[in-house]
Amino acid sequence: MQPDSLILQMQRRDEKAFERLYELYSESTFGIIYNVVQDTAIAEEVLQDVFIKIWDNANSYSSTKGRFFTWVLNIARNAAIDKIRSKDFKNKKKNLKAEFFVNILEDQNSFSKRTDTIGIRKFVNALEPLCKKVIEILYFKGFTQKDAAVELDMPLGTVKTRNRICINRLRELMTE
Repeated sequence: MQPDSLILQMQRRDEKAFERLYELYSESTFGIIYNVVQDTAIAEEVLQDVFIKIWDNANSYSSTKGRFFTWVLNIARNAAIDKIRSKDFKNKKKNLKAEFFVNILEDQNSFSKRTDTIGIRKFVNALEPLCKKVIEILYFKGFTQKDAAVELDMPLGTVKTRNRICINRLRELMTE
């Protein structure tokens, strides 16, 4: 069955269609969430919350506004960012051992692994280096634009503009 027909069936509250969509999209969705929260148990919890939101808000999806996969990933990314910004999450992380922070430091292959998780590696790799960095910081690490401006040592307005340019370029590459 085609994803478009599954989406329509899910919007009509068909649980079997929803289960099939979960099978199709949960692994990629988990990858996005995990890359933000860096904790398997928390990522699994957020994944469950994301699919509950998808079910509850199924009728808010419209194919005229974008692809279903993009809609799902935006829900996942926002849920993951909300989780790491929560007071409960921050309190848990205060008690972590130093190894946690060593493990999340970026190695040479981490960006490729993250982008490969959702299948857009070849598109992101085609972007200029600054675009790769902006997309990594904002979308894969879950930084706010303000935090990204500090990290990239550039004005907030420049980060916002660069983000828009880079995402538009990525869209162009994906539709070519």
